Amino acid sequence: MRKLAILGSTGSIGTQALQVAALHADRYQVTALVARSSYTLFFEQVRAFRPRLAGLVVRPDAIPDDLKQIEWVFGEEALTFAAEHADADDVLVSVVGIAGLSAVMKALQSGKRVLLANKEPLVAGGALVTEAARRAGKPLLPVDSEHSAIFQCLQGAQGNTPRRLLLTASGGPFRTWQKRDIYRATKAQALKHPNWSMGQKITIDSATMMNKALEVIEARWLFDMPTEKIDVLVHPQSVVHSMVEYEDGAVIAQMGTPDMRLPILYAMSWPERLATGGQALDWSQIGALTFEAPDTDKFPALNLAYAALKAGGTAAAVMNGANEAAVQAFLEDRICFGRIAQVVEETMQRISVVHSPSLEEVFEADQAARAAAQELLA
Repeated sequence: MRKLAILGSTGSIGTQALQVAALHADRYQVTALVARSSYTLFFEQVRAFRPRLAGLVVRPDAIPDDLKQIEWVFGEEALTFAAEHADADDVLVSVVGIAGLSAVMKALQSGKRVLLANKEPLVAGGALVTEAARRAGKPLLPVDSEHSAIFQCLQGAQGNTPRRLLLTASGGPFRTWQKRDIYRATKAQALKHPNWSMGQKITIDSATMMNKALEVIEARWLFDMPTEKIDVLVHPQSVVHSMVEYEDGAVIAQMGTPDMRLPILYAMSWPERLATGGQALDWSQIGALTFEAPDTDKFPALNLAYAALKAGGTAAAVMNGANEAAVQAFLEDRICFGRIAQVVEETMQRISVVHSPSLEEVFEADQAARAAAQELLA
């Protein structure tokens, strides 16, 4: 029986993690849940799983009478408090944005294993997070489908060093669009992902391919790979979730249905494999699997990841902070779709890089990026 804390329990990843935890109730005990402000759903989750600790970033007017005996924590510190103090073996971090970075650090420093569904901690603080994991003697277990796929492919490496990591991308809703049409795409169009059901922020990131840019940076830290050995392939069918190429030219791929319960449960159960309750691939119905190089002229966000990794230091934190600000502006109808990547690039050009930053300096870079992006947005 493993004790599990879920940070971001009302989001897409969090709700699916609870589904698989319930499916395997003989193996997992949910001991802590934290969400931002989706009170109705959160109270239902707390009733169903009866965690010892529950937290909300935005304090509600009242806690239902039948839940008052549970230990509650409120405010911005709810995430870090649960990460550090929850009676848990594993902490699943699935909150949106850089807010997850402090929680990841607290979880590792308190000796817990981190299941990472939040890209931004490694994007903004990769060196700090990986060093904290090394000191804790705990693996960082990826939940993103692409990084989970690479992690699974590496299980058969037997000490052989990969030659290349191949991250696959669906291409999002605008893969076949013309550049001029992408620039003026509407919010409704950008939120209509062809394969995956996700939250708004990550869906917009997928549409700009910033999501893949973040994943390139994350892969660099998760798998300690040089930037030049991480490539991206557009694979519209989302059957091959990512691949690893070895020195002899052999390529090992992880395939499956586009169902996030598989990578979530694999991180929870590793090195075992448990049933997800989902559909298996029907090979007779798959048809053709196609791959193509990403069009960085139509999707310039992808190049920003390689630029940030080349610059090092806080450059990726700046990229991420600017992107969060720009995506929020787009979701609020303050800028057009094509302006998102432009704002990120212009912000990166404005902010000086701090090399070998402390955790405080990472957050300072994030705030500086948001401030600069807001000036550009205005």
